[in-house]
Amino acid sequence: MLSNTLKASDIKKMFLAGASNLNAKKEWINELNVFPVPDGDTGTNMTMTIMSAAKDVKALPDDVDMGTLSKNIYSGAMRGARGNSGVILSQLLRGFTKGIRDYEELDAAIIADSFDKAVETAYKAVMKPKEGTILTVAKGVAERAMELSKEGAEELAPYFEEVIKYGDEVLAKTPEMLPVLKQAGVVDSGGQGLMQVLKGAVDAFLGKEVDYTVDEAAATPVASRAKAEAEVDIKFGYCTEFIVLLNKPLNVKQEIDFKAFLESIGDSIVMVADDEICKVHVHSNDPGLAIQRALMYGQLSNMKIDNMRMEHREKLFHEQQNGVYAEIETEINGAAESTPTYSAGDDIPLKESATGAAKEEEPKFVNSEHKEIGFVAVCAGDGLAEIFRGLGVDYVIEGGQTMNPSTEDIFEAAEKVDADTVFVLPNNKNIILAANQAKILMEDKGENKEIIVIPTKTVPQGITAAINFMPGVSAKENEEGMVEAITTVKTGEVTYAVRDTMIDNVTIKQGDYMGIGDSGILGVGGDIAEVTEMIVDKIADDTTELISLYYGSDIKQEEADALCESITSKFPNCDVEVQYGGQPIYYYIVSAE
Repeated sequence: MLSNTLKASDIKKMFLAGASNLNAKKEWINELNVFPVPDGDTGTNMTMTIMSAAKDVKALPDDVDMGTLSKNIYSGAMRGARGNSGVILSQLLRGFTKGIRDYEELDAAIIADSFDKAVETAYKAVMKPKEGTILTVAKGVAERAMELSKEGAEELAPYFEEVIKYGDEVLAKTPEMLPVLKQAGVVDSGGQGLMQVLKGAVDAFLGKEVDYTVDEAAATPVASRAKAEAEVDIKFGYCTEFIVLLNKPLNVKQEIDFKAFLESIGDSIVMVADDEICKVHVHSNDPGLAIQRALMYGQLSNMKIDNMRMEHREKLFHEQQNGVYAEIETEINGAAESTPTYSAGDDIPLKESATGAAKEEEPKFVNSEHKEIGFVAVCAGDGLAEIFRGLGVDYVIEGGQTMNPSTEDIFEAAEKVDADTVFVLPNNKNIILAANQAKILMEDKGENKEIIVIPTKTVPQGITAAINFMPGVSAKENEEGMVEAITTVKTGEVTYAVRDTMIDNVTIKQGDYMGIGDSGILGVGGDIAEVTEMIVDKIADDTTELISLYYGSDIKQEEADALCESITSKFPNCDVEVQYGGQPIYYYIVSAE
């Protein structure tokens, strides 16, 4: 017979089951995102957030008390929070654990009250809450739980089942609250993620078979775990092989484009396709790029990724008879002494430039001396990192659309900057909430250092903010000046669609190039340069003084220069500049000021 109260040991099992269920469904949840862009988004961010807490919770004894359990759930989720959906999930957990932490056992009334606290806490964390999102679903769950409690509900099994049922009903209504969801034909992905957590937890309570395994890899992005290996003579470090189960046969143009893309990111290319499958082999420094492009054409099978540098390094070791590993003489005298290691939050050495010439490792800090004001910026791409460092940014966190840094990543970066005040430039609307939580962490720690978040939603806004910093002026005045300056920047980005959809009454087909602006779709087409010019036509006007193009890792300099000339001919009264950004996924980032 099921109990009508929950102990801390029950909550521990339910939390781990909820986290596991979300992890199992994360790719499905990613597919619910409105914009069909090739990046990890809601499902990934929420999973990494909750898994950060699950690692801590898994290590707790089964007889843990409610206070200790609550602290580990909230602190782990807050430190690991990534993206808006992850931050909101961490705040829901924060509010819920506030409600339960002082009890030894929980009944329906306490649970309902804790759901209510969860929603209240999450809404306060979002400056402009929007209905039709994860917040709406959470509110619906809390309201139904409170209704049942006031009606005298005591048996937890039917109580939970009714709450889940109503949560699904609210989730199904989210497309009616947000027209963009209705047009794309999806429910809110964050709300779906929340429901998967709750369903996993309830399954554990009901005694259903649940996998409590904590996937620690899901809590940490590859870049945070990266180790810099000795380069030796290996130009491209990862041997990547997979089979694409094609949605439909590749046409001649698709085959040419796919092979050209593989050649742009690596060497040793083997690509053979028939009507049903495409076999791919490539050596590259970023296997994820090959995988993301392949997903445009179908599902993946028989995936195999080998770290060739690691294999080379292992050959330089031998095992002594006593089982201790020792480096052979050539390793001691050579590569081992020059091979750095990295912790979460550290800058990762930059990859090669677009021209293929090896770049020297950039310093983590522009200036290691103590100063009044310092800067942390988030961006993806070695060219963009160089630009920010050239503008005086002290620490660049590798991240962006394809890899949202966690609250802890941002907090640790700010800690390493030797300054009284650290301005953080998130440069992505999906990172701003995590940056704000880093500010809270710094305040909670009681250090004599302040984090100020400039709400930059794009890289060009971040660059403008850094340019408008005035040395010798107070932090407050600089904050006001930078916030005002970024309002003059209009931005567009060019990427490709990973599925068919419709947004803003624009039909988008899988493989189309898309121009995405500050408020939606700016252009769709089959040519990158043409779509980029569509963006410029939309964001530039008679008052525009400067148009900037930052070209990504998939674009050659001569292509970018030709595009620059074309735009200059259309806007002769504007300064048009082109710079190497090196960003993945986004062919061009465009700004007009």
